[in-house]
Amino acid sequence: MSRARQPPLVTGISPKEGAAWTKVTIRGENLGTGPADLIGLSICGHNCLLTAEWMSASKIVCRVGPAKDDKGEIIVTTKSGGLGTSTVSFKLLRPERIGILDQSAVWVDEMNYYDMRTDRNKGISPLSLRPSNPLGIEIDKGKLPQKDIELTFPGMSGDFTSENFSATWYLIENHMGSSFEQLKIAANNLKKQATKKNEGSLAYVKGGLSTFFEAQDALAAIHQRLESDGTERVEGSMTQRLENILNRASDTADTLFQEVLGRKDKADSTRNALNVLQRFKFLFNLPLNIERNIQKGDYDVVINDYEKAKSLFGNTEVPVFKKVYVEVEMRIGALRSLLLEKLLQTPSTLHDQKRYIRYLSDLHAPGDPAWQCIYAQHKWILQLMQNCRDEFINGQRGDTHTPLDQEGDTRPSALGRLSHTASLKRGGSLRTPRPSTWRFETPQQVQFVEKLSDVVIGQLPNFWKLWISYVNGSLFSETGEKSGQVEKSKKNARQRQNDFKKMIEEMINRLVKLVRGALLPTTLPQGELSFYGGWENKTELTGAWLTQVIHTVRACHEALSALEIPNDLQQVIQDLLLELRVHCLMVSLLHTTEDVKRLAEKEDWVVDNEGITSLPSQFEQCMVQMLQSFKEPLEIKPGEINVRENIMFMCSTQVFINCLEQLSTKSDVDEQRLLIILSNCQYLERRTFLNLANHFEKHSLTGTEKITRVSLDAVRELDRKLFEAYIERRADPISGSLEPGIYAGYFEWRDCQTPTGVRNYLKEALVSIITVHAEVFTVSKDLVPRVLSQIVESVADEMCRLMQCVSSFSKNGALQARLELCALRDVVATYLNSESSASFNLALDALPQLHNGADKKLLEELLNTFKSSMQLQLTCFQPCCIQPVKR
Repeated sequence: MSRARQPPLVTGISPKEGAAWTKVTIRGENLGTGPADLIGLSICGHNCLLTAEWMSASKIVCRVGPAKDDKGEIIVTTKSGGLGTSTVSFKLLRPERIGILDQSAVWVDEMNYYDMRTDRNKGISPLSLRPSNPLGIEIDKGKLPQKDIELTFPGMSGDFTSENFSATWYLIENHMGSSFEQLKIAANNLKKQATKKNEGSLAYVKGGLSTFFEAQDALAAIHQRLESDGTERVEGSMTQRLENILNRASDTADTLFQEVLGRKDKADSTRNALNVLQRFKFLFNLPLNIERNIQKGDYDVVINDYEKAKSLFGNTEVPVFKKVYVEVEMRIGALRSLLLEKLLQTPSTLHDQKRYIRYLSDLHAPGDPAWQCIYAQHKWILQLMQNCRDEFINGQRGDTHTPLDQEGDTRPSALGRLSHTASLKRGGSLRTPRPSTWRFETPQQVQFVEKLSDVVIGQLPNFWKLWISYVNGSLFSETGEKSGQVEKSKKNARQRQNDFKKMIEEMINRLVKLVRGALLPTTLPQGELSFYGGWENKTELTGAWLTQVIHTVRACHEALSALEIPNDLQQVIQDLLLELRVHCLMVSLLHTTEDVKRLAEKEDWVVDNEGITSLPSQFEQCMVQMLQSFKEPLEIKPGEINVRENIMFMCSTQVFINCLEQLSTKSDVDEQRLLIILSNCQYLERRTFLNLANHFEKHSLTGTEKITRVSLDAVRELDRKLFEAYIERRADPISGSLEPGIYAGYFEWRDCQTPTGVRNYLKEALVSIITVHAEVFTVSKDLVPRVLSQIVESVADEMCRLMQCVSSFSKNGALQARLELCALRDVVATYLNSESSASFNLALDALPQLHNGADKKLLEELLNTFKSSMQLQLTCFQPCCIQPVKR
């Protein structure tokens, strides 16, 4: 067994401090066995795993992230060692603040200074903006943490333009390392700046005082000349002449510089046009960029550019901008048409549908693209279902075993993909593995139902999810953020709920009717048979294939239930399942019935040691097979109702009993075969029905007691009829031979000789009873007591009748009659019942009593002689446990 590795331990980090995104090298022990073993790395509480590069078990290189903590540990986590520890820490430095006039290699956000330049209420001129170094000495920043300074000066600021400016903070932050002499120089610099600021405009006026005097003298001389010339309105005045001279000079200048100025104006206009093009190149390049991005499929870029152009130039009055914007609108219109065409194309994935709908919504496409997509998908799924039926029908007419799936059976079926949901919860595919010959052995109807289910389960979930996204507004906002589009989508969905419900109902009804057309065409109206039926050449499905169909439809129903489709829309599937279950039960019952009927032809009349033939076991086997085929249709899924299976089992039992009865009524059935049938009936009662009851209980079938009771009653009724028929065949000849035998040779009870023994008629009757015993014992010893008791009862009843019919007995006649009655009673004593015992007693009571001791002695001697002489023959009437001999 391998030992677990030690947890990671960080013992060093270089550098030990730095700003965010500083590259550091981490060293330690057990830092992982490889890149895949490293599963966690945090510095100062920030996850740095994305930038980590595993070098060895003792070295890792990464970048520090923008952590919240100023100082923290370095924690490494590996798969092999778990969460590690650290003996060192890293200090996170906050970035320095860069002034607006400082040189920097990166972009600095100037929003912090915007208010200083634009806020007029503060009266701060641009000249008052802070210089980069107001003290005029070299800046020497210290390493004191910003956090510590903030704690030392709460509510203050180091920015000297702030109202809460703290000079101490500024000096600590920028001149912590400056010497005292340098600070003195800085103080003098500040004094000089203050002095210059106080002198202000006064110093400026002093420096240009002579210029002001010269200007004053020139203005005074001009004023005097104008007064001497008089009014300016007089022709020939100085000002008029001056104006004429200036105009001529201007005309001469224009003549001299007209070409140059023309070129200048043209250059200026060109330069201005270029400036406009450069300034608004986004708009002028937008039509071409839109076309390029459409070709590349970058629709997001096109939409962003369009929104920007619309906000900037949507309401422009500039002719050139309006012209370009019209071209942009034309390209966007073409894009809308392209996206709508792609949206309505089938097949397409749910992701693409949502994407195109959002694009069209962002482009403000007219109408409701989401509903257009739902409607197109609905029509397409209906057509797919119908095409599935048409392909099988056309293939059936040409070749009943042609595999119609052009894609082959290698692609995973929709039902197989749902071992989710639902199936979904069973831990495996809804279909069992199939042999390579599956398509050629499976009937067309079964293949059709499975492929139709694949179509429905493959398309309906995305269709339903698209509607749900339409209802809750997630088509336009994955985060659930409310917007105008989301609210509009929800409003449109509420208005179209009934229309969508009709779509789902139409698809489910189409599924049910197509299945009915293939399996239960008689349940469809005559007008719909041409559209949903057409399976005239189909073969009748057995119970096993119907069981597979039920399993497929149930899996389809479970998948739809997993989508939370309302139960009222799925009721038609429940009705279809009920009818399929009943149909499967009836077909299985019919086939089983036919098999049971044919059992009579298989009867070979060969009995085993228990006195039964193979018929009961064959019947039990048929019933067990039927029970197995009943497992799927009798199973009750949620929402399904129970099917009355009791009647079906009773029907099968009754059919077998009828077979036995038919066997007993055949012309070639003799008394021995009647016994065999009786023995089989007894075996059914004692064993077969109890075995079937156990099978019923194993399969959790209800009404087992009722099935057993009705079956027992039926077999007992048949047993009674067969037993009576057998007894009638065997007992009547024996009983009928008694009276002729008694009075043979003109025998008279009133005039007979002294008895010398039991007469032959009684011996013949006993031989006949022995024959019956042998016949029954050969078949089943269990039947012997029952049969012989009834035979003896019939003979006793006949002897009683004959004795009671005698008008008078002589002494010898009474002795002879008592001898024969006692001999018969003693021999068959084992098989006497209450009725036969009563008959013997009544017969003896009809005889005169013996009062003479000699007569009693004679009677006993004659009885003993009879029993000893027929001892061998009478042995069969003695109780024994001898096993019957197999024929």
